[in-house]
Amino acid sequence: MEHTYYQHHNRIKGVMGASDLCQGLEACPVSVLGEEPPFFQYTPENVAGVGADLDPTEISFPGCDCWATVCLPDSCSCLPYGANYSELQLINKKGEVRYARPIFECNIMCKCGDRCPNRIVQRGLQLQLQVFQTGQKGWGLRTLERIPKGQFVCEYAGEILGIHEACRRIQLQKPCDSNYIIALREHFHGGKLLETFVDPTCVGNIGRFLNHSCEPNLFMVPVRIHSMVPRLALFAAQDVAAGEELSYDYSGVFHNPSAVGKDSETAGGGHEQRKRCYCGASSCRDFLPYDASLYPVQRRETVSPTTDPGLCLQRQ
Repeated sequence: MEHTYYQHHNRIKGVMGASDLCQGLEACPVSVLGEEPPFFQYTPENVAGVGADLDPTEISFPGCDCWATVCLPDSCSCLPYGANYSELQLINKKGEVRYARPIFECNIMCKCGDRCPNRIVQRGLQLQLQVFQTGQKGWGLRTLERIPKGQFVCEYAGEILGIHEACRRIQLQKPCDSNYIIALREHFHGGKLLETFVDPTCVGNIGRFLNHSCEPNLFMVPVRIHSMVPRLALFAAQDVAAGEELSYDYSGVFHNPSAVGKDSETAGGGHEQRKRCYCGASSCRDFLPYDASLYPVQRRETVSPTTDPGLCLQRQ
């Protein structure tokens, strides 16, 4: 990979032999237990990669006119669907995730202050986390402090790719290679589809160390702040104890009854193409989520998230 593309991103630094894996780019340092992970470029948020239709760092959304400290759903243009981060909005009493509607945070163009409760994901990492070796699952990420249900944990950040580049990188992978590319599919009324591909393999953040679990303690939500490019935010699906490994469902189905993702049994892929799941959950599906048609090369319509979408998150 040519690294000259990233030289102008002054928020990206190399990670090798560092006590803080994030190299000071996050609000909280992230420690590593034992040996250091292989080299990668650290970025706290998404960057434009090959084939990206939009630059995720470009500001294209207008801001709200709220002068008050707290933005209210009835008056704030950033809250057209109600308050974003109240517990009942994210998770209902049954423990099911409620995020079919688009989430917009206030942005740099807004007149509200930094303490606005609609500024959560943009504040970055606020927890003490640690990267460690799990054994069969390879690298993992755990929390060193208790995390209450519904709290923002971290992003899954990396290069935003075009569909052809995502497909090309997938085809270059060997069976033994880890796949970090995640596909977010947002299904809108009228059959329209908006796809986002994030690859933290060479340029990414701590989210790349999160393992899959068939019974995860995190769930992923697409959040838009400055532009149409979503940021993949991970929230606690339950109270998480200090020392517990953090995980999410790569297929996006767990905790999400409205998910429209596909697993291996409907994707047409054989078991020889799949990787074993070692999550240890009582409901373990034995294999990691797999979708042979994950990256179809086809013409896509660009849409605006103004209607309630169905979501599909897929990582192999």
